[in-house]
Amino acid sequence: MYSGSSDGEASAQRKIPAASSMLWVRNLRRYIGSGAGLGSEALMELETKRILLDIFKVKQQKSAEAGTIPSFYKKKPEEGSISHRVQRLAKYRFLKKQSDLLLNADDLDAMWVCLRENCVIDDATGAEKMNYEDFCHIASVCTEQIGLKCRRFFSPSNFMKFEKDESGRISILPFYLYVMRTVSLTQARIDMSELDEDSDGFLQSHEMESYIRGLIPNLAQLRDMPAAFVQMYCRIAAHKFFFFCDPHKRGKACIKKVLLSNCLQELMELHQESEEEATDTEQAENWFSLTSAQRICDMFLALDKDMNGTLSKQELRDYADGTLTDIFIERVFDEHVRRGKGGGGNAREMDFESFLDFVLALENKDTPEGLTYLFRCLDLNGRGFLTTADIHTLFRDVHQKWIEGGNYELCIEDVRDEIWDMVKPADPLTITLADLLACKQGGTVASMLIDVRGFWAHDNRENLLQEEEEPEEEQ
Repeated sequence: MYSGSSDGEASAQRKIPAASSMLWVRNLRRYIGSGAGLGSEALMELETKRILLDIFKVKQQKSAEAGTIPSFYKKKPEEGSISHRVQRLAKYRFLKKQSDLLLNADDLDAMWVCLRENCVIDDATGAEKMNYEDFCHIASVCTEQIGLKCRRFFSPSNFMKFEKDESGRISILPFYLYVMRTVSLTQARIDMSELDEDSDGFLQSHEMESYIRGLIPNLAQLRDMPAAFVQMYCRIAAHKFFFFCDPHKRGKACIKKVLLSNCLQELMELHQESEEEATDTEQAENWFSLTSAQRICDMFLALDKDMNGTLSKQELRDYADGTLTDIFIERVFDEHVRRGKGGGGNAREMDFESFLDFVLALENKDTPEGLTYLFRCLDLNGRGFLTTADIHTLFRDVHQKWIEGGNYELCIEDVRDEIWDMVKPADPLTITLADLLACKQGGTVASMLIDVRGFWAHDNRENLLQEEEEPEEEQ
C-alpha cells in the first residue's frame, strides 16, 4: 500500500513542468521586466538603478583604461551650485557645533576659581598643586558649574602630561595655561576655517589678512592703530605667515602649519598691555607690533628715492647703512626678484612683497626659511653647494668694505678656513644648506659673507659678550 502511494506521488511530481518553462511565468517576468506593470515609485526606483548602473559601468571602463593610476584631482563644486551650498551649510553647522563646545571667558574664570579653591599649597615652594584625587574632584565640581564641555580637559592622559613632584602632584598653573592655550588654538582654527572659502585647509593671502583684521580690536597693542594704516598692517603681518608657512611660494598657507608656527604665538603676545613689560625695543623686535610695521614702511619709503613704488639695485644698496656687499645685492635680484614686463636689464626692480621677504630673511637668518633664502644667494653657480672659490669670491667684497672702514688687514684664506671649521661639512670640499643648518651657526656664516657689520660682530664677539654680561653683574 505504501509502495503504491509512493509511486503515484513520484509520477505526479514528474508530470509537473519547471516554473521557468511555463508560458504564464515567462510572460509575467517579461511584463515586470519592462516596467509596464509597476507603479510610479517602483518605476522611479528602477530608473534610478539603471542610471547608477550606467554610471558605474562608465567609471569602471575609465578605470580599466587608466590602469593603476589613481585619481589625484577632484573638481570643486561650482559657485552657487547645490553641492556648493550643501557644503557651505555643512561647514557652517560643523563649525558652530565646535564653537559651542568651547569654554568662554566666564567658563575659564570659573575653572580657575575651582582649581584654586580645591588645590593644596606646597609647604616648600608655596606653589598651588593637586594630586590625582584632587584632579578628579575638581573635574566633578567644574562639570557641575560649567557643564560637560570642560570634562575632556580632566582626562587621566592630560594629568600624566604634566611634571609631578615626589608626591605625585602637579601645579595648577601649567594645567590652566594648557587649557587656555587649547581653547585659544581651537578658536583660532575655527575662525580660520570660516575664512577658508574653498574648504581645502589652506588660507590664501586675502583670507589671512581678513583673519588678522578681525583680531586687531582684541589685541591691546593694536587697538589705537590709525584706520588708514590697517590695510597696510594686515599686508605686512600676513606676509610673515606666508614666509614661514609657504616656503614653496604656492600662494596659500596650511592652517595646521599656521597654528603650530611661532608666528601665531608672536602675534598673540600683543594681547598684553603696552605698559606691562613691553618696551620700545621689544615692540620693535616683534614683527607684528605697530612699531615694527611702521618701521618697515618708513624703511621702504626712505630707500625708494624715485618714489616709483619699487627698489632698484642702487636703492637697495643703502639698506642697513650700506653694509651689505654689492655681490649679495646682485644675487638677491637674480634669485628673488622677478623681471619686469619690459624684459630689459633695468626693468628688474624689487616690489614691496619682495622687500618683505628680503627683510624677513635678514632678520631671521638662523631659521631654516631665512637661511634657505640666503643660501640661494650665496650659491653663485646654482649647484646646491659652496666651494672654497665661492667663499673667496663672496668674502672679497666684505674684505674691501672692511678695509675702507679703517680696520686691520685680513687674510681671506684664514677667514675661509675659520668658516670651514665652524661648519664642519660632511664633504670636506663643499658646504651645503644641510651643513649650514646642522652646524647651528649658519646665520653667523651667512652674515660674515654678505654684511661687513655681521663680520665685525663675529670678530668682536668676545668683547660684545663681556659688554652684555657687565650690566647683568651690576644689577
